[in-house]
Amino acid sequence: MLNIKVNNQDFVYNTISGTALLDGKPVEADIVKLAPNKYHLLISNQSYSLELLEKTENSKTMHLMVNGVKQEINIKDKYDALLAVLGMDKLMANKNNNLKAPMPGLVLRIMVAEGDVVKKGDPLLVLEAMKMENVIKADGDGMVKRIAVAPKQVVEKNTLLIEL
Repeated sequence: MLNIKVNNQDFVYNTISGTALLDGKPVEADIVKLAPNKYHLLISNQSYSLELLEKTENSKTMHLMVNGVKQEINIKDKYDALLAVLGMDKLMANKNNNLKAPMPGLVLRIMVAEGDVVKKGDPLLVLEAMKMENVIKADGDGMVKRIAVAPKQVVEKNTLLIEL
């Protein structure tokens, strides 16, 4: 059983029977994979074109393009529901106050300043690695406590970049 939240609409999908509920009412749903990361979804005779843009395994959040509109999808399984009932979901949240370099590279731009308030997904800095620019984003809400690097600085993997 998966609980899926899309723009304040709650879907419940039974992975065993293949049935779906929208706001507690049964709906017919069918999905077909068209290409890698591209799908066609039919719910109650309404057609949707889906493209998976980004998937974060640990937070169970996906960003999809649904009929040309970007949507954030949150998924919870039976274990997440059990943790919430037991009040342990807050303990399981991985709050990380230190942003470290995910790979070696060159800091191109820093997009925040000390004292700035950031929200989850806000761009913090741009790290160039292997001739590609990687925008490093906040993984949660917070305030920039300290910036530990400077533009044009070469960093190794796991180098502290920003303290939140």
